[in-house]
Amino acid sequence: MRIARYTDGGDPTYGLIDGAGEKIAQISGDPLYTKIELTGVTTTVDEVRLLAPVIPRSKVIGIGKNYVEHAREMGGEAPAQPLMFLIPNTAVIGPDDPVVMPPASERVDYEGELAVVIGRLCKDIEPEEAAQVIYGYTCSNDVTARDLQKSDGQWSRAKGFDTFCPLGPWIETDLDASDLRVVTRLDGETVQDGTTADMIHDIPTLISYASKAFTLLPGDVILTGTPEGIGPVQPGQRVEVEIEGIGVLGNPFVRHD
Repeated sequence: MRIARYTDGGDPTYGLIDGAGEKIAQISGDPLYTKIELTGVTTTVDEVRLLAPVIPRSKVIGIGKNYVEHAREMGGEAPAQPLMFLIPNTAVIGPDDPVVMPPASERVDYEGELAVVIGRLCKDIEPEEAAQVIYGYTCSNDVTARDLQKSDGQWSRAKGFDTFCPLGPWIETDLDASDLRVVTRLDGETVQDGTTADMIHDIPTLISYASKAFTLLPGDVILTGTPEGIGPVQPGQRVEVEIEGIGVLGNPFVRHD
């Protein structure tokens, strides 16, 4: 099941996307908290504006260096335990929303990633329990001010600017995420091409590890790490993240000095 959040000019609403990714059947309420019920209203994706499929009430948890080759291109070895950082929910934007490159940074990078949406409150769970708390999956771009990441010595500012966490185009709730192709394109050219099978710490491990540090709430999002091939974006360019079984998330990059 694919669940989208969208607007036709009024208040945001939710809907079910058909298999072709073209039609939307509106549902009532927020599906994270209420039973899915169709309203009878239908539209097409082309007639609406897709929004970030979830706005985390609490937090976005990022995972750093979760692919061996990416860790190497960052100049180090992969960490023995998941490397977690927090991103404010004010960084979240949706499909086609512009990523605003801040004046404070001279290098802003793309990082295409699979994102996990948590569906139930949980704390201190084991990996074998993780499937019970997963609501679904979406595409993400863990945008990073690379120069600030290096100079700050910690990652909150570099990854937490407003607009630095695009999510979308929708949430896929029925998916085996253990071996999905993750492709990032910069102005149509493939710059990252990996698979979730190459994660150092798999999704159940990440959820369990995070839950033992933080209580996870419905709507929380875990970004699972990026494959090798990161690189800078210039103002006016567009980045697309495509994940097998989900779809394509695309965003333009702009600079307002």
